[in-house]
Parts: sequence; C-alpha cells; structure tokens
Amino acid sequence: MDELSCKLLVIGAGPGGYACAIRAGQLGIDTIVVEAQKPGGTCLNIGCIPSKALIHAADAYETVACAAEGKSALGISAAKPSLDFARTIAWKDDIVRRLNGGVAGLLKRAGVRSVAGRASFHDGKTVEVRMANGIQLIHAEAIVIATGALPIELPSLPFGGRVISSTEALALAEVPKRLVVVGGGYIGLELGTAFAKFGAAVTVVEAAPRILPQYDGEISEPVARRLRALGVTVLTSAKAKALAAGGAGLEVETGDGGQATLEADNILVTVGRKPATSGFGLELLDLDMDGPFIRIDDRCRTSMRGVFAIGDVTGEPMLAHRAMAQGEMVAEIIAGHRRAWDRVSIPAICFTDPEIVTVGLSPSEASRTGFSIKTDLFPFKANGRALTLDREDGFIRTVARADNHVLLGIQGVGAGIAELSAAFSLALEMGARLEDIAATIHAHPTQSEGFHEAALRSLGHAIHI
Repeated sequence: MDELSCKLLVIGAGPGGYACAIRAGQLGIDTIVVEAQKPGGTCLNIGCIPSKALIHAADAYETVACAAEGKSALGISAAKPSLDFARTIAWKDDIVRRLNGGVAGLLKRAGVRSVAGRASFHDGKTVEVRMANGIQLIHAEAIVIATGALPIELPSLPFGGRVISSTEALALAEVPKRLVVVGGGYIGLELGTAFAKFGAAVTVVEAAPRILPQYDGEISEPVARRLRALGVTVLTSAKAKALAAGGAGLEVETGDGGQATLEADNILVTVGRKPATSGFGLELLDLDMDGPFIRIDDRCRTSMRGVFAIGDVTGEPMLAHRAMAQGEMVAEIIAGHRRAWDRVSIPAICFTDPEIVTVGLSPSEASRTGFSIKTDLFPFKANGRALTLDREDGFIRTVARADNHVLLGIQGVGAGIAELSAAFSLALEMGARLEDIAATIHAHPTQSEGFHEAALRSLGHAIHI
C-alpha cells in the first residue's frame, strides 16, 4: 500500500472542496484533494451548470416555436423548428468537459495534488483511497470533508427505469413525450419548465398547497402563471404513491382525497437532497451531528480537532457559493489567518421562468425579529426595460426596519433577474439603508431600476408608480 502525507487533505472536489484546495495551494499549504468522480462535483457535472445549459437551450427553442406559431408579439415569424436533442446534450456535455479541465488546471497551477479514487477514513488523520490501480494511504495534519449531497429517493419510487433523478434527467437521450415531476421545488420546476418548452407534456405533483413552498405566495405566483401559460399541469396538495400497474405511470392521491393515474414516459423525483455522509467511514470519527448534517462552528470546525466540514454536508442553505466561501475561509484558517463566518446574507436563486432571487429576510421572517418593518415592491410592468424585453411579469421587493431603514431583505422575481443577486447581496453586506439605495443612480433603462424604485416607494416618493 502506497502512502502519502500532506498538511491538508480535502475529500471531495466539488465547489467547496476545489475552492478550499486552490486557496490552500495559493497560501503555500501542501494540499491533496481526493475525488471519486470528475472535478467540479455535482454542481458542475450533474447539477447547476448542465441544468442551466438545458434551460437556455429550451428558452431558445421556445422563442423560435412561438414565432413559428404566430405568437411573437415582436412581429417575428419563423419556420417550425426542429430539435436535435442529441446535439443539445452534446453541447451541454462540452461545456461541462471544458469546465472540468479548467478546475483540474487551476488545482494543478495552485500546486495541489489530485488523487482520483474513493476516500474512506481510518481515523481523524488518516484516509484510505481506493483507486483504479490500487490503494493509497494518506496522512494529513488537517482534513476537510466536502462530500456534498445526493438526491433523496422515495421508498415507494426507487430510482431506476422510468423513475429518474435530476442526474438522469440531464442525460436523457430524447425529450419524453409525457413527464411527471414529483416535487414542486426549484429543481423540479427548473427541469420541468425546460422540458415543457422542448415540447413534453409535463405534470407537477406537489404535496404542499402550492408550488415553491419555501417562498411566499407573492414570489411564487408569477412562476405559477408562467407554468399555466406553458401548459404545465400542476397538482398541489397531492401525493405520489407508487408506480401504476405495469410501471407505465404514477398513482397519485389528489388534494380532495381521490386517486388518479398519471401516464408517464419518465417520472422525475425531485423531493430534496440529503448530505452525503455514508460510505466513507465517517462513523469511525464519532463526530457531533446536527440531525443528518455534520455539526460545525463558525470556523467550520467539527467536534474533532483538525477535522473541518464545508458545504452541503453541514446543512442549509445547500448552495455551491456557500460551500465555496466556506472552503476559502477554512484554507485561510489552516494557513493561520484569523477568520470566522460572519456573512450577513447568502443569495438564493431559482432559475425558473421567471427567475427568483432572495437575499436576507422575507417580510414574514423579518416581522418575527421583533422589529417593525417597511416593505414595498416595484412591479416590472412599470419598468421600461422589462417591457422592451416583452417580460413584464414580476417585481423587486425591499424589506427594511421601520425605525432606521436598514435593509433586512431583498426579493425579486423576473426574467433574467438572477444577475441582480450580487447587487442585492452587496447592499445587505454593506449595511445599506433605503436612503442609500434611493441615492444610488441606477442606469436607465435597466431592470435594476426596480430596486431603486422599490426603495423610493418605501420612503414614500416613488417616481414611476
């Protein structure tokens, strides 16, 4: 058995793991990263990146299809489009391949040693890696667990055959004629919307009274309207029970207590994700847990000295950019820097149609802090840029303390609004007040003016509404 030693060992080369390893390498720390799959983790290979590629392709296809059907308000006509889905998937795969190579190159440039294989703990300082050509033992002064998360499987609908997770959905050979999506959260609706634009007959089954239950109704309603316009059937307060006899459909308990059978070529189960904490000897460390997650402090330290954990294995929000920020911080702590997790906000984006951005507290969450709050929104139907994009559905909303006008939260829903997430986050991190936003010149004509106008409206002197 070959043996290696290093100062820092990172288990998992997803966004958190590779960011941690690269930053550690930049700081001169002798670092090894272990990854069983390709670098980039779920986000790059079978999640964020490929799904956004598919969403973009679906948007482009729908635009041409609407023009061919005479539905374009812009006066554009086109021939009926055809879809070479294999080429679409190949284009998506090429993006992933290029980014894989980019991550591998960045790790190498930072002086990080990469080991391809599956890691398993011997103890808090030693890890065994099963590689294709043998076993490697690695001794480390510090270890970072960055193993990510996995799709949750329903006992009555195990993955296999027609029942697929988001991973298989992103690798389908053809667009299913009938797709049932179990779970009306962000993953299910992102993919369900894309396939609906490609021409699939999509039905969403959601156990909660409405889709996107993690958001308030004001935020989710524009998405619900768009789904109806796309012809997507949404069943709320409904429960997926089991495969229908013969496996050609899904048995569902409807909201009124009735039973229904939904025919489906594929059943996409997107009911959440769980931390990847099994299969690599974690039980040998006897770490303190917080439910299914590894418990950490404000420096991402676990209950065992020298063992850190970052990303999805540590709990919500399970977001790639949170993991990356944690990874960079841990690398600097190991290098001797004084760092602690003091982030005010972590933006969350739902790439539905229209997109959703939330930063900080919602109105209901802010009300529970005990402060009196001021909240107002500016609708995109009064925004010139949104009208020129023919996408006026949605708004930007601010939530602030009533006494000193410090912003507590910002939410928005609209076409392409994901790109405003940085501005929203920066405002909260800098402790901005409504007056700061109102006094900042926002370029015209842009959708960002909605942020300006929402602040003005909350101060009592909106200009354009």
